[in-house]
Parts: sequence; structure tokens; C-alpha cells
Amino acid sequence: MAELLRTERLTNRFRGLTANEDIDFSIDAGTVRCVIGPNGAGKTTFLSMLSGHQSPSSGRIFYDGHDITRLPVIARARIGIGRKFQTPTVFDNLTVYENIELSVLRVEPDRAARERKIDGILDAVRLNDLRAALAVELSHGQRQWLEVGLLLGNESRLLLLDEPTAGMTNEETAATGHLISSLASEHGLTIIIIEHDINFIRALRSPVMVLHLGKVLIEGAFDKVASDPTVRAVYLGTAS
Repeated sequence: MAELLRTERLTNRFRGLTANEDIDFSIDAGTVRCVIGPNGAGKTTFLSMLSGHQSPSSGRIFYDGHDITRLPVIARARIGIGRKFQTPTVFDNLTVYENIELSVLRVEPDRAARERKIDGILDAVRLNDLRAALAVELSHGQRQWLEVGLLLGNESRLLLLDEPTAGMTNEETAATGHLISSLASEHGLTIIIIEHDINFIRALRSPVMVLHLGKVLIEGAFDKVASDPTVRAVYLGTAS
């Protein structure tokens, strides 16, 4: 697989505090990576530097072979980097279909082609049966999926998801795991996830990067990471 994103010694310092330090990270197109760590580990800052919402103090970010370290948020969105924050931001008084249509309008002016694209997105995020429902009527999990649909409408290739299962029921969490896996395997999207739900991360069977005090503590398969004594001590909890 081809590498889509890479960071080199990515560092963020603010008023004497170091949120991230020398993070070397890479992810191939069409794959999923989870980022975990205790509160204050620098996870959100890392995601914010990738999306352009925060600027690194030093280091570089490469996307699709191009240096985007100083590229602003809007420019990153236009080249395919989409971010979903913890709280879903959708248009409550519009239908599910209309929400997706707004995101597609920028990239597809032709009506017939736009309708086909919207139908495909609704299928992908499992909301086709709710296309006529107002967004305000959706469950919390369905609102999360709708926001992912908005990113697909903008033709995002790299999805940055900040705690996508927060507040979900067990059933919604499981469905979200299936959705993320299918977006990568069937649609070729690349996905970086910050998440605290260890069972959800285990079920994804994707590589994990652990941050601690702003640095990379360990990377690898979930079983390798979960069994590491240092990780268990600082995040997962020491086994009895």
C-alpha cells in the first residue's frame, strides 16, 4: 500500500508546555490507525496539527507526497483531509438527505450525478432508510454517522475522528466499528481515530499508537500494546 500521511519529528510547544514532542508517524492509504493514551497525553493536539487547527512548533507533515506543514485548515479540507470532532455538528432542521446534499454541492454541480453520489454516501454510512428524517430526530450514534457522511460528501480521503463512539450505546458502538472497517476496506479511506473505548479498539484489529506525556510510548498491534507493562501502568491499568 502507498503511504498517504507522514509526520517527521512533529512537535508542539505552547507557553513552556510541550504537548507533542518529536512524533514520527505514518499511515498507508486505505488503513485504520488508533491513537490512545491517558488524558493530557497530547492526542487531540496531534490530531489538530494534522487537520491544521494548530500549527506545529517544529517538524513536518507530508500528505500524498506533499509538504502541508503550513497549509491552512480550509486548504487541507480541499485536498481530502476531513475532521470529525467529539460533538457532532450537523444541520438539525434539515433532513439527512439535505445535510449530505449540502456537503456534496461543492464538488458536484450536476444534479443527476449529485443524487447518485448522495445515494452512495447514505448507503455507506447506513442512513439510507432515514434519508427523509430530520437530523434532530436521529439518535446520538446516527448523528455521528451523518457527520462522517458530510466528510464523504466533501470527498475526504483521510478521516480524523475524535472519539467517534463517545456517548453511544453498545449496539451503536459495534455498528460504528463495522462502519469504519468498511469505509477503509470497501471505499479505500484512511482513518485515524482517537478513542478511549478499549473494547472498541480491540474489535477494530487495527494498529495502535500510544501517546504519553506528548511522546510516542509504543506502536503496534493491539495485543502487543495491551500486554506492554508500561502501557498497562500508565493507561490500561496494571493486571491483578
